[in-house]
Amino acid sequence: MDISSWILSIAGVCILSVLIDFFLPDGNSYSHIKNVFNFVIVLVVIAPLPGLLKKDFDSSSIFTNSEIVLQEDYIYQLNRDKLTMLEKSIENQISSKGLLNVDVSISADIFTIQMEIDAIYVDLCNLVIQGDEEHIDIRNEIVEVIVSFVDIEKEKVIFSE
Repeated sequence: MDISSWILSIAGVCILSVLIDFFLPDGNSYSHIKNVFNFVIVLVVIAPLPGLLKKDFDSSSIFTNSEIVLQEDYIYQLNRDKLTMLEKSIENQISSKGLLNVDVSISADIFTIQMEIDAIYVDLCNLVIQGDEEHIDIRNEIVEVIVSFVDIEKEKVIFSE
């Protein structure tokens, strides 16, 4: 903990104590709450002592396991949301080319920070071609749209009909 954050935390707790002093009515609960805040102020003041005494005291090690679980859940949900948005964006871009009802599904490892896409599956079972173009290469058109959105090899785009 550096000096500036330590001083700011002391000031913050003191300001909070003064605010509570203003808003709490006099009585039995007032004295108990005031004692608790005095104790908190003492804790904030002595917080940097282990660092000053060169002791290996790390309070963050107490909460390590719960933080890791929350972080993995966050990464999973963030990557899942990214994949869903990417699938919808690709489907919308394919629809704008006149190829309707194309379903795109992306397979990736969503438990890592740097998510890597394994494959992209394109379902053409409900494909409807809209427009006046003749002789268009549907697969190539779809692959070009996907490659413009995702940095992936063309071989990893898998079609099902």
